[in-house]
Amino acid sequence: MLVQTLGKLGQTLVVLFIVSVATFGLLKLAPGDPVQIMLGSEYSQESYESLTAEMGLDRPFLAQYADWALNFVQGDWGTSFVARTDIFTYAFKEALPVTLTLASFSLVFAVLIGVPLGVLSAVKKDTAFDAGSAVFALTGTAFPSFLLGILLIWFFGVRLGWFPVMGYVSPWEDFWTGVYHMILPGLTLSTYFIAMITRLTRATLIEVLDQPYIAAARARGEPGWRVIWVHGVRNIAMPLVTILGLQLGTLLQGTVLTETVFNLPGIGQMLTSAVLGREYMVVQAGVMMTAFLFIGVNLLVDLSYPILDPRLRDRK
Repeated sequence: MLVQTLGKLGQTLVVLFIVSVATFGLLKLAPGDPVQIMLGSEYSQESYESLTAEMGLDRPFLAQYADWALNFVQGDWGTSFVARTDIFTYAFKEALPVTLTLASFSLVFAVLIGVPLGVLSAVKKDTAFDAGSAVFALTGTAFPSFLLGILLIWFFGVRLGWFPVMGYVSPWEDFWTGVYHMILPGLTLSTYFIAMITRLTRATLIEVLDQPYIAAARARGEPGWRVIWVHGVRNIAMPLVTILGLQLGTLLQGTVLTETVFNLPGIGQMLTSAVLGREYMVVQAGVMMTAFLFIGVNLLVDLSYPILDPRLRDRK
């Protein structure tokens, strides 16, 4: 078990290294000159060369990457020349909490709505409820999230006035106000995952309910709710956790549009503003943070398998 864990940690570090090299190299090929952007429209050749040397952009690629990587792991991510603020502070204290809050609410909505809906669809197989659930699942996976966000803003925010349409309040500062502000963005981002979890839960549970141990549990006279939720749902936990881990990339991708639609100052909006402003150091930091979140969650998913299925603990 320990050897497997160390091996997975080693693989994680290798993947992060590859992502960092690829990101650093691709951003070097991106159009635009950060030195010109920082100096403005009028500058002298001497000032251009001086700033280029100060930023280390006149050095070889490997030397630039080594300097950047060393500074990055030490928390020195540079300064945003548009916002005039430290990138590390801005990313971790302002942008990351917003994105994590939005992603957490979305996952909670997806699990609390998708799993019961999928269970009921499996139990009521081939009924009108099952057909309606299938239509919802198909629509949810196909409907664009940005359009859904606009519709939710128009109907629940503008027409009915039930929820705020933009802005962010930290749940750590004011929990209920923070939850109130996250309902519409969370539903917007989680709709795709609700539909996906509903379909997966239904399909997997139907197979599980045909297994002999389910028939044995029923023969012992166990209540129907226990057969479904204890013996049935417990055995579909691993596929659900796996899918949620693999779909984190889609979730993080969706935060870009959702944060833009609802004007949330998270990583998605930080990356959007940085790309438009040609702030490649901010883009680099945002990409690395996103990669770390994605790889880290997948690592936690791998490490959770022995907890979800004790039979895996004894495997070498």
